[in-house]
Amino acid sequence: MARGSFPILFITATNIGDAVLASGLIKRLSDEIPNARFTIVAGPAAAPLFAFVPKLDEVIVFAKQKDGSHWFDLWRKVRKRRWGLVVDLRGSAISRLISTKRRAVHRKLIGEPIHKVMEAARVLKIEDEPAAPHVYVSPEVEAYASDLMPGQGPILAMAPAANWVGKTWPLERFSRVAIRLLGSDGPLKGGRLMVLGGPVDRKTTQGLKDCVPRNRFIDLVGQVDVVTSFACLKRARLFVGNDSGAMHLAAASGAPTLGLFGPSDERRYAPWGANARVVRGGRSFEEIMSSDPDSSQALCHMMDLSVDRVYEAARVLLAQTEPKPQASSPAP
Repeated sequence: MARGSFPILFITATNIGDAVLASGLIKRLSDEIPNARFTIVAGPAAAPLFAFVPKLDEVIVFAKQKDGSHWFDLWRKVRKRRWGLVVDLRGSAISRLISTKRRAVHRKLIGEPIHKVMEAARVLKIEDEPAAPHVYVSPEVEAYASDLMPGQGPILAMAPAANWVGKTWPLERFSRVAIRLLGSDGPLKGGRLMVLGGPVDRKTTQGLKDCVPRNRFIDLVGQVDVVTSFACLKRARLFVGNDSGAMHLAAASGAPTLGLFGPSDERRYAPWGANARVVRGGRSFEEIMSSDPDSSQALCHMMDLSVDRVYEAARVLLAQTEPKPQASSPAP
């Protein structure tokens, strides 16, 4: 640890989506504390998000164990350092068991649900100016992402997988939306289709490969890490996907993002940003949860979300985010 530095222990989420939504806190701390040094604790899926955080000392991969020993293992790794600040987004007891000048610990809130970005902002008491999600990317990753985008035309990005069948819109409907958006009469006519997902999603996403000619299909499923996925999404003209980590990556990248919601609460998990929207079927979150209060049924709760409804929401979002033509310079 450099002399005069301000060491920050930042304990964040296990899953990618929650980690992305809280990631803006790291940028805020980095911008406001010039001598900050970060040790970031995250779950195995989320940990790679933080590989390029500036002033980074270490990323500790925090894998849960059934016997709870992961907390003891973490305590042993961090207890000897005198921390300047501990930010604990898990609200665990560990922040009270280590030496630090200041603590910022998540507390369970009672009352109306609030968005996860605002929930994170409350931990640092910055609700009046919440920190938008931010993922750091290296120049090398940016260059690699460009190499993965062959061809010409706007890019439609899709992530048709999710962590539960209940919130997974049928793949056949993704295909129909892609064909309409990219077809000869679609707003993304002649564009490319980019598909994202993890290694376990390959079977789920293979059905999209026939939506466009081979030279217009960009298959990233199981091929790239989360930071590279983020860099690729920055190049997308539109993202359409279920409530998932990929959806939050897309919104954080600035790509116009359409999140498909069913048994997810958009008050807490809507994609964050000016160019992000949510579309759902005829039933509210509360209505869906009344039929499956434990989120345990192995059936899709999104069958009432039609292709027409998603296509129209995508068309409107594209129109709202159409790049403005650059004003030409007056002739000398």
